[in-house]
Amino acid sequence: MNTIRFAVPDDIPFIRLCIHELAEYEQAAEQDHATEELLRRHLFDEPSAKVLIAEADGIPAGIALWFNNFSTWLARPGIYLEDLYVRAPYRHRGLGKALLRRLAQLAVENDWGRVEWSCLKWNTPSLDFYRALGAQTMDEWTALRLDGQHLQDFGQPTPATPK
Repeated sequence: MNTIRFAVPDDIPFIRLCIHELAEYEQAAEQDHATEELLRRHLFDEPSAKVLIAEADGIPAGIALWFNNFSTWLARPGIYLEDLYVRAPYRHRGLGKALLRRLAQLAVENDWGRVEWSCLKWNTPSLDFYRALGAQTMDEWTALRLDGQHLQDFGQPTPATPK
């Protein structure tokens, strides 16, 4: 039997494992800097994101890591799905769909405006899966990111502008 539940601190090692496996799948393992300590801090001690755990017969099998964003055009919060991952032995059992459905239910229950996420353009199996659920690609938008040394440099305080 498949179940979906909110993560608890004891799930941190499993969440970390899923993040690592996803980074490897996305051919970006060198960018994976997640530690159990950082996950504990940002998911439970000073929460800025939440995690749903998918279980297959009581065994943790996948995660949906998400946080609230805000749409100015809708004037309502939404959900940004950072990671959706089901471990290889548990795929094709409906767990990914169940995780997404639970996120959609949370959005509906809370009167939030949307659920959105990004997917790598080469990840055809995932794109096909998402489109089959009714998700639409937003090809007119380009994802942008400021991180690493560029973030550090740009985020430095500047001298006060004279009045």
